[in-house]
Amino acid sequence: MDDQPLFFADRTEAGRLLADHLARRNYVAPVIYALPRGGVPVAFEVASRLNAPLDLALVRKVGAPNNPELALAAVMDGDHPITVVNEDIMRLTGATEDYLRREAAVELAEIERRRRLYFGDRPRPSPRGRTVIIVDDGLATGATARVAVRGLRGQGAAKVILAAPVAPPETTSLLRNEVDELVCLTQPDRFAGVGAFYGDFHQLTDEEVLALLARATAFGT
Repeated sequence: MDDQPLFFADRTEAGRLLADHLARRNYVAPVIYALPRGGVPVAFEVASRLNAPLDLALVRKVGAPNNPELALAAVMDGDHPITVVNEDIMRLTGATEDYLRREAAVELAEIERRRRLYFGDRPRPSPRGRTVIIVDDGLATGATARVAVRGLRGQGAAKVILAAPVAPPETTSLLRNEVDELVCLTQPDRFAGVGAFYGDFHQLTDEEVLALLARATAFGT
């Protein structure tokens, strides 16, 4: 918990500060996984500093009925798609199983669109046997991060680190049991959303993500 929480000019600054912190931990040959789109500029700075390959954890939030910003669940693609449900939000909003299945299918279709757009047939690094660092621009409920953690563990990651510039303490407490390490630069008691801790928190475009991924091809393998 932070009495004086950090504020970031933009995701690039947050990424550089996070990278400074992670660089001191001396991870051996990690793979960096960004939670798109917002996590990509943060993860880019981490991958650059650690000279590590940058990939995407293609996860999508399933919004609650009449409140799409509230995470009802999250999904991750793969041979066997993973869904993690926030049961408290399900009960609070009265969302039905039919609603969840329908909205999850929509988000999985968007994941597939992004996979084709961002990668096409380009090979991607494997997490099997590697230390993976999952990076986002902030954690609110942690639903999407939790799916990414479970998905990458299922793909054989040897060690999973979750890293973000900002998150409320209740979320980090819940997620610590899911990962080998959790790194968070600031954990404000008063949390009004991730964007409240950034000067520039614009919604990234596909073009911005593609440009960062292209630049990241020069990083380590």
